[in-house]
Amino acid sequence: MPLVNDLVAVYRQVYADGGEFHSEDRYRRQLDAHMTRAGWTLVTATADGQLVGYIYGFPLPPETGWWAGIEQPTPTGFTEETGRRTFAVSELLVRPQWRRRGVARALHDQLLSRRAEDRATLLVDPENAVARRAYDSWGWQHVTHLTPTWDDAPKFMVLIRQPSSTDPVA
Repeated sequence: MPLVNDLVAVYRQVYADGGEFHSEDRYRRQLDAHMTRAGWTLVTATADGQLVGYIYGFPLPPETGWWAGIEQPTPTGFTEETGRRTFAVSELLVRPQWRRRGVARALHDQLLSRRAEDRATLLVDPENAVARRAYDSWGWQHVTHLTPTWDDAPKFMVLIRQPSSTDPVA
């Protein structure tokens, strides 16, 4: 699978010092699970035939485990899914040498501009100040925290973005 190998290569470069949580084996398992989800969508950026970044996600089905480990309180009905309510952005990765060139924003806007769901969500590491500033500037709102049920999972910030904020900012 050349595509999977290219995706993993970018992931490994971005998380070169990420420890076991960011291991190649764990990420390959994650990709295998995510790529088979209904509605899985990938947007890529290339330069000179090389993958320089990508973003992917999928709609959350009614029986999703996405919200397992969410901290309360949350708004009433926040974790209820229909299969058309929430699009989950799982990864947004750009090779280090291509950062600060608008690649991440372009990928983000292209993916979300195609979505019909009521909202989008993503999880971000609270220690990743660069990502947090970017998401803030792109209209994402912090709602709560979530610690996934995977072994040794870190705590993430839960961010939500409403459709009205998915239009690119001029």
